Amino acid sequence: MSVSSPPNATAKASAPFPYLGLLSLAGAIFVSVTSEFLPTGLLPAMARDLDVGISTAGYLVTIFAGTVVVATTPLAAVTQRFSRKSLIVVVLLVIALANVLAAVAPTYGVLVAARILGGLAHGLFWAVVAAYSAHLVPAHQLGKAVAITAGGGTAAFVLGVPVGTAIGNALGWRAAFTIIGVVVAVLALVIVKFLPPVNHHVERKAGEVHVPLRRDPSFRGVLLLCTVILILLTGQNTFYTYIAPWLTDVSSFEPGSVALVLFLYGGAGIIGLVGAGYAADRFPRKAFAGVVLVVMAAVLTLALATTNTVVVLIAVIVWGAAFGGIPAMLQTRMLRTASYRTRDLSAALQTTAFNVGIGGGALLGGLLLEGIGLDVLPFVMILLVAVGLGLSLTTDTARDRRERRRLRPA
Repeated sequence: MSVSSPPNATAKASAPFPYLGLLSLAGAIFVSVTSEFLPTGLLPAMARDLDVGISTAGYLVTIFAGTVVVATTPLAAVTQRFSRKSLIVVVLLVIALANVLAAVAPTYGVLVAARILGGLAHGLFWAVVAAYSAHLVPAHQLGKAVAITAGGGTAAFVLGVPVGTAIGNALGWRAAFTIIGVVVAVLALVIVKFLPPVNHHVERKAGEVHVPLRRDPSFRGVLLLCTVILILLTGQNTFYTYIAPWLTDVSSFEPGSVALVLFLYGGAGIIGLVGAGYAADRFPRKAFAGVVLVVMAAVLTLALATTNTVVVLIAVIVWGAAFGGIPAMLQTRMLRTASYRTRDLSAALQTTAFNVGIGGGALLGGLLLEGIGLDVLPFVMILLVAVGLGLSLTTDTARDRRERRRLRPA
């Protein structure tokens, strides 16, 4: 079986680095991620207004992510023939509509429907965007390109979610959804203007037959990496989804200070993202293991020092800085693990894994919150993150051994 090579690889290697296009992608990711996690800082207000419990409001994150999980891979498969740039514009407009519908939702049920619509668009958005930077730059610049686009996600935690929380506290949660809907529509216009189109189709050589994704040599590695992503994100979101009530009910922060804490968490993530852009191209495995261990240490610290607001705040900042680079490292690793012809569908599977983790974490956290209490959430997160790291290290070691055996003289 022959492996198809990227089209125009030589042209990509000689072209100037596409900063403007990557920054426009980062902007699109910013508004999409802000839209996804906007309920996180608004759960208490939404629960009061809709007359539901906090855990029920938290399930909006699970419903959104569950929609992404179910729809992403099928949508990616049926839209493979369509222009990547055009799809990004369309799904951004649908995300904008979904946010406006959420803002005017009279009941919890209507709000659920709006989030499902947003989840459908968000899943296809990530299936396209996750592989887009790989179509713009050569392989040796992937880490840098992914770090730039991932900056949009980090900015969502630095500015989007905290500002949305502040707007929700000042003007109401409905105003926050309305404003993000308008901003998403504006970013769709930015994409039209500044994002260069790409040729994502793979031309098969004469005599080369189509091979299903499951028979591609890289597929096993893609599945293992998706499993690592799923476990890590489940752990992260078991706790992070309920960080606002944890800060006010378990620790001793005032409700008005939650937006500032989220801002500092996201701002610290910029440090991790900058480091990820460097490390992902040089020593990805050691850097990944290192930041995951720092995340575990930071969360353990804040869990053991709940009454000391200074220690908790420092631990939250360290947590944000360490976790900030993890998604970019995982995305870069996926693009290098998948063969070129399977990148788009592998990106869809990656998106599915991320959102199974996000939604599963929110669901697990809600169940633990109701059954045991908020106090247990950071400890469950540490356990799951440790399992994810262990699986990553184990698969890396096994892969190295297979490679050494392959290269060993007979």
